[in-house]
Amino acid sequence: MDSRYDCLVIGAGMAGAVAARELAERGGRRVLVLERRAHVGGNAYDCFDKAGVLIHQYGPHIFHTNSKRVFDYLSRFTAWRNYQHQVVANIPEGTERMELPVPFNLISLRAVFPPEQAAALEKKLLAAYGPERKVTILELRESADPSIRALADYVYEHVFVHYTVKQWGQRPEEIDPATTARVPVFLSEDCRYFQDEYQGMPLEGYTPMFQRLLDHPDITVETGVDALERLELTEEGILLDGVPFGGLVLYTGAADELFGFRYGRLPYRTLDFTFETYPVDNWQSHGTVNYTMDQEYTRITEFKYLTGQELPGVTTVMKEYSRAYTGAAGEIPYYAIINAENNALYARYKAEADRWSNLHLLGRLAEYKYYNMDAIAARALELCDELLK
Repeated sequence: MDSRYDCLVIGAGMAGAVAARELAERGGRRVLVLERRAHVGGNAYDCFDKAGVLIHQYGPHIFHTNSKRVFDYLSRFTAWRNYQHQVVANIPEGTERMELPVPFNLISLRAVFPPEQAAALEKKLLAAYGPERKVTILELRESADPSIRALADYVYEHVFVHYTVKQWGQRPEEIDPATTARVPVFLSEDCRYFQDEYQGMPLEGYTPMFQRLLDHPDITVETGVDALERLELTEEGILLDGVPFGGLVLYTGAADELFGFRYGRLPYRTLDFTFETYPVDNWQSHGTVNYTMDQEYTRITEFKYLTGQELPGVTTVMKEYSRAYTGAAGEIPYYAIINAENNALYARYKAEADRWSNLHLLGRLAEYKYYNMDAIAARALELCDELLK
């Protein structure tokens, strides 16, 4: 066994970086981190574009959590900019367009309906469900009041269904009714997209935060390295560079790729991004504008709202397109397509991984599930709690 390292972490995104830091700092382990990309930070990586705008290269990442443990932990490696994320839906209205807060809330309600109708409907909603509640479309559609049911239909049609068709590549009738049922109407004037206790953006950006996370004397990071070319899973154990490795191995990559796709590919949705730079201070009204009724893209992000960067006379926006993941070179698997068939396929790969007691799958790709950033940080901390008992 390579005696220089006690642990191998594959991937330097949120899962791998937090785990590596815990194993080195709390566990006293010597950790080797192998990252396929030329940088750390995973999909949360940010950098400056040619115009000098700080962008999120792989799509917008907004930090929010109700976990004090996660917030306090990451606060060791970054100061925070107070940022309360707001999203609007850009909807065609005759020859004009209007913007509605998302989730649909009381402000949205007043923008859509004439004043008297909006006031009456608001009164009914608050009486039936109470203020500051997120009421699902399913609940609203079960109301005996036809005007409340009509509101549910409006939100479904104008805010949810067409956006979801673009996001997931499904026809409306193919969308899981359980997903539709969870779409909320927020009986509040709170226009924030998240209501978590802790919200913000790393003051200097995500990349410096990850660099500090991995800056430890017992952590060695190698970027631009395909770990699967150096790792071999054999009946006798795990080999690293052809040498037996008996230490902990934490794998944060795609589970199907680890085993050469022997049972077939796990389905994902991928994203394409188009970056556009304009000679103005700001190009749109909010950091994120969803196009829920038309356009091929799902949303446009303007990064200066998110980062708070002061850069007069120039801004960069990013249009986001969703499509099926094929595994072609350069594609990134973003969203696992969760259903019974795909879960069963993942279970076969998980059973393979379980054959090696020192191999642990960690993260959205390795575990084939969607994690917010705070949730995967929490998962990495919990796994290290178990491993370091």
